[in-house]
Amino acid sequence: MRVLFADDETSLQELMRIELPRLGHEATVCPDGRTALAALDRTSYDCVIADLDMPGVGGLDLIARVRESSPDTETVIITGKSSVESAVTAVRQGVFDYLTKPCKLADIQAVLERVRKKRELNLRLRALERRVRRAEGSTQLVGASPALGQVRRLISRVAASEAAVLIRGETGTGKELVARAIHEGSGRAAGPLVAVNCGALPEHLVESELFGHRKGAFTGADEHRAGLFEVADGGTLFLDEIGELPKSLQSRLLRALESGEIRRVGDNHPIMVDVRVVCATHRSLEDMVKTGDFREDLLFRINTFEIAIPPLRDRRDDIPVLVEHFVRQSRPQAPAGAVVADAEALTALAVHHWPGNIRELANVVEHALVLCDELPLVVAHLPARFGTLRPATEPVAASVSLPAIGPVSSPLASAGPPRPESLRELEMRAILEGLERNKGNKARTAEELGISLKTLYNKLHQLNEGGLDKTG
Repeated sequence: MRVLFADDETSLQELMRIELPRLGHEATVCPDGRTALAALDRTSYDCVIADLDMPGVGGLDLIARVRESSPDTETVIITGKSSVESAVTAVRQGVFDYLTKPCKLADIQAVLERVRKKRELNLRLRALERRVRRAEGSTQLVGASPALGQVRRLISRVAASEAAVLIRGETGTGKELVARAIHEGSGRAAGPLVAVNCGALPEHLVESELFGHRKGAFTGADEHRAGLFEVADGGTLFLDEIGELPKSLQSRLLRALESGEIRRVGDNHPIMVDVRVVCATHRSLEDMVKTGDFREDLLFRINTFEIAIPPLRDRRDDIPVLVEHFVRQSRPQAPAGAVVADAEALTALAVHHWPGNIRELANVVEHALVLCDELPLVVAHLPARFGTLRPATEPVAASVSLPAIGPVSSPLASAGPPRPESLRELEMRAILEGLERNKGNKARTAEELGISLKTLYNKLHQLNEGGLDKTG
């Protein structure tokens, strides 16, 4: 590391000139605070070690300058006149450590080793944050349809408040993306955003995941563990598929939301947390209240402000823009302005019913890119079901506005009205197509469709019981 050492004792200066390089550090040794300030103006350092009492500019003044000009630099105070007051002042100024003279070289070496490890950890954390941001992608809502414009306006209004938000929408419409947009537009943006799918957690572990547990609270609890409420302290907790939360835990969640107080499993001591909760569901919570599966008071608590995300079939004009977005994400090297999909492929996409919404569209584009060596995408690159599609049940405009391609007339859109499919038929068709795509892998299919594995099994059971007309 690059180390700046400032002390007015000549013997200590000579010792550091010899020993710091021997320990593997690049050392700059200064006889007083003013010389150290001049060195700070010329270059940056990983660690500054300064004597508390030096003529002219003292150690605390030097550290205050470091805090202003180089916040990432760690600082260490060394002094022969230690006192509680000076130690407290140093800690308040954010010093990494406080050493008293006479100190051994081994003490300085140990402090520098801790500084090195902390810096390595910070660098890894920043790298991880960058990777997470790249993996999550942009929080930009892609599309220009009036329905999406309304969602944007609601997000901008509610983000700055502390209101609890309930996001409603079908599977795959982008509920988590909306939650992220709310978080990033809020005063909590610097804090964590913690997302959890309530339907994906085993029922016997939901309580521990949300509220944490003490060591020995139950079989397998080998250590103390913080829950997601604690992890999200100072930020936002996104509870996806809130309708899947077991009834037995809904009262505990309600209390946590109302009081800001949680208790770990097996612990009698309350913990105060400062968390904004954003919930999402694809189910009708009002119907669940009527059947006794969801608490009415909890629904009122989480539904201070509601945002309904339109399904993709209600914003078909956004399909070309979304296709371009997904292609550019996967192939950023594609020339600007290049046509990413031909008219026939976009027409086939425009008339699809999209039971899986934007998630399904993203998967279709990914499938097409695997087969496509050079753009644009064509119908042959799309999954086989797009070659023999019938029109969607909703009216489709005779032309779809396409960037850099021009209007596309849809011969399918002008055909006679088809037999309407029921919502249940659409749902079951999406499940069967998902199973076919994933070669029967139910866990992967459930993840792709955005439902829990338990829900998928229930749907398949209904199908086997004859709940769906298989000829439909």
